[in-house]
Amino acid sequence: MIRNRKCNLIIDSCCDLPADLVASYQVDLVRFYYTMSDGEHLDDLGVTLSHHEFYERMRKGEQPKTTQVPLAELSAAFERALESGVPTVFLTFTAALSGTYDSAKMLAEEMLKDYPEGELYVVDTKLPSASEGLLVMEAVRQIDAGMSAKDLVKWAEEARYYVNGFFTLPDLESLRRGGRIPDMAAVAGAKLDIKPLLTYDLDGRLVFKSVARGRKKAIKQLLQLYTDRQNDNNSNTVLVCAADTPKEQNSLAEDVLKASNNPINLWQTQIGTVIGSHVGPGMLAIVFWGPDRRTNLSLTDRIAQKVSSDSKEEQ
Repeated sequence: MIRNRKCNLIIDSCCDLPADLVASYQVDLVRFYYTMSDGEHLDDLGVTLSHHEFYERMRKGEQPKTTQVPLAELSAAFERALESGVPTVFLTFTAALSGTYDSAKMLAEEMLKDYPEGELYVVDTKLPSASEGLLVMEAVRQIDAGMSAKDLVKWAEEARYYVNGFFTLPDLESLRRGGRIPDMAAVAGAKLDIKPLLTYDLDGRLVFKSVARGRKKAIKQLLQLYTDRQNDNNSNTVLVCAADTPKEQNSLAEDVLKASNNPINLWQTQIGTVIGSHVGPGMLAIVFWGPDRRTNLSLTDRIAQKVSSDSKEEQ
């Protein structure tokens, strides 16, 4: 069935949603690329190279390198959108971790010069991986309910702060390789069996939430974060995500169902190649609609945010 919409949607492969689900949405998907020892690969949500095979190769020593969505692919997607005459929104992977948003923004502004009546909006979701995916899932529902492109932009820029996501890693090594912690901290963490729990800040950067002694305790903390922050309203979609650790993923999914206050729509998804290249196999995450993350700001950060907002209004 072809949907008759007031707004079309472009998304990128960092949403880490199942390929068949994305296909059913009838949206335009632009893909990131990654390089392994055998050359360049297309991040097509695990279709040509399964997530399991990708992580198996990492376990054997591969260290993939990722690149942002090529300008040629963005240009082709934007051209399709503008030629269709249907107002279109591009929801992008967090600009804090990729240059794709900035490139897309500049490209859209340039291409719109040839389409003065066209509507093409680029929105930084400020969300990584499946957190971006959860926003996409609800955006599709809003579009199917009749939302316009301009309203979707406003909706996404507000809704992104209600997407809560937390994840844990099997060790600190990937964070050490990425320069997020010093070598000695990773060595000490390994000796003490320290497992990090992370989230993302309001700009979409990965940040520490807490640590746990041992994997079981880390997963228990992950579940507790969901239990404490789950939303009681009708936004009941929850994603339990994993980087090729199916037994733990299944177990966590069962615990989430038991811990939920209301019936939920639970999806089990795979962490894709972009985040996966930097965190490696074994990542486990939970993503859900919850409290406004801006309310977690410290008093001084809230003051700074207000000053910044007032300055923008005066410009």
